Amino acid sequence: MKSLLTALFLTLTLIACDDVPNTADQQMAKQQEQVAEQANAQVGMPGVTNFTEKKIVRELYELRDKNISTFSYIPDLQGRLWHLCDSIGYGLPYGVQFTNPEVHHEGSTAGYSYNIPQPEPNGLFMPPTADGTWVICAGPKGEPRPVYVEPRVIVSPFKLNAAGEYMP
Repeated sequence: MKSLLTALFLTLTLIACDDVPNTADQQMAKQQEQVAEQANAQVGMPGVTNFTEKKIVRELYELRDKNISTFSYIPDLQGRLWHLCDSIGYGLPYGVQFTNPEVHHEGSTAGYSYNIPQPEPNGLFMPPTADGTWVICAGPKGEPRPVYVEPRVIVSPFKLNAAGEYMP
C-alpha cells in the first residue's frame, strides 16, 4: 500500500511539473530544435565520400611531426618578405598549451559544477589569445634556437640579420 501511495505521489508530482510555464528562452530553444529537425529531415547530411579535407589535415599533422628544415619570414607593410632565419619545423602560436587550460570541479551542492583556469607546468596561466609565435631557428651549427615573434616585436637569444639598426 505504501509503495502504491509513493508511486501515485510521484506521478502527480511529475504531472504538476509539466504544468509549470516555460520561460521564453525554453520556448525559443524548443522551437529552434524543431526547426533544426525539419532542416535535417529535408536536407540531410552532405554526401562527403572522399574525405579529402580530413586527409589533408592528417597529412599536415604528420608533416608537422617531422623534424624538417623550413625558412621563416616576416612580411613588411608593403608585403615584402624579410628572411628571419632558417628554421626547424613550423612556428607554434604563443597560446599553445601543454596542459588543458581549465580543470572541471564539482561543487558541494548537487548538480553544481564549474571550470577554473589551470596553470601550465611552469606555474603561469596562459592568455586565452596571443599574437606571438615561437619559431625554432637553426643556429650556426644547426642547434635549435627559439625566437619569439610578434607583429610589433621580435625577441631572440642571438643577433638576427636585419635591414638596419633601429634607433629610437
